[in-house]
Amino acid sequence: MRGPELNIFLTGASGFIGGAIAAKLRGGHRLLALSRSEKSDASIATLGAVPLRGQLGAIRPDDLRGIDVVIHCAAYVQQYGPREAFQQVTIEGTRQLLEAARAAGVRRFLHVSSEAALFVGQDMIDIDEEYPYPQRQRFLYSWSKAEAEKLVRAANEDGVFETICLRPRLVWGPGDQTVLPALVDMVRKGSFAWMDGGRARTSVTHIYNFVHAIELALQRGKGGSVYFITDDESMTFREFLTRLMATRGVQAPQRSMPSWLARASAAALESIYALRGAAAAPPLTRFAAAIMSASCTIRIDRARRELGYAPVLSVEQGLKLLAEEQAA
Repeated sequence: MRGPELNIFLTGASGFIGGAIAAKLRGGHRLLALSRSEKSDASIATLGAVPLRGQLGAIRPDDLRGIDVVIHCAAYVQQYGPREAFQQVTIEGTRQLLEAARAAGVRRFLHVSSEAALFVGQDMIDIDEEYPYPQRQRFLYSWSKAEAEKLVRAANEDGVFETICLRPRLVWGPGDQTVLPALVDMVRKGSFAWMDGGRARTSVTHIYNFVHAIELALQRGKGGSVYFITDDESMTFREFLTRLMATRGVQAPQRSMPSWLARASAAALESIYALRGAAAAPPLTRFAAAIMSASCTIRIDRARRELGYAPVLSVEQGLKLLAEEQAA
C-alpha cells in the first residue's frame, strides 16, 4: 500500500543510487534535490525533482522548511584521496545536514551507508547489524562512512527526529557508474586480475531492490536502526563478476594473483604516490585489494522483519535485464 505523499529532500541525486531513488519516488512524492552546478540542475529536473543549488556543509534550515524526509546519498566515494576530503564531505557534510534538518522540523532522515563502515580487510561471514564497528580503521572511505553513520544514529529522537541507516553491499544494475564500467575498462586495458582466483564470497544489492527498501523505510523504518539490504543471495566474486561483465559482451580473463601479493603491492603503491605527492589514485589501492579478496556475506533478517523487505528482483533476473538492455 502506498503511503502518503511526502516532501523529500535528496542529496546525491546526480549519482547512481540517488538518481535511481529520485526516478522511483517522483510519481508519488514531491522531490527537492541538492545540486552543485547548472549541469546537475538539468539532470535533476529530468528526474522529476526540483534542484536546490548548494553544497554539503552549507545547507540552511530555511532550505528544508516543509520537508518531511531527508534521504542522504551523497558522500566522498573515492577509494583514495586526502583525509580532509573524506572529513569535510562525508563526515562534516552529514553532521551539518543533520543539524539543518532537525532545526527545520524534518521528521525522518534516511542515510545511505555501507558495509564498508565495518571493514578493515577481514572476512565478514553471515554478519548482521550486531556486527561491531572496528576499534581502528585502516581505510579512509571506511572510516568516513563509519563516522557519518554514528552521527546519524546518535541524532535519533523517537517521535521527533527519526534517523535510519541503510547499508547496501556492492550496488549494481541499470545506471551503474562505477562497478561495471570500471571492470570493463580494466579488462579492455589488460589490467584486470582476480584475487585468489575470485573465490571470496560476496552478497550484492541490485539497485531496484535497494530503492524498494528505501520506499519501505520511508514509512516503516525504526528510528535509530541500521538495516542491511541485499539481494539475499551469495556467490563467489568470480561467479558474479564474470556474469556481470558478460552482460556487456566482455569475457573475464583467467589471470589471477594471490591476495597477499595484491595487498602488499597496493600498500607499496600508495606509499610511493604519497611520497611523490601525487593527486591521482594508484592503479591498485589498499581498499580495492582488500575488498576484492575478502568474503562478505550478509543476513537481512532485520530488514525482512521490521521493514517487510524482500528482494523484488533476483540476481538471475537482474543479470537478464542488463543483458537485454545492452542488446536493445
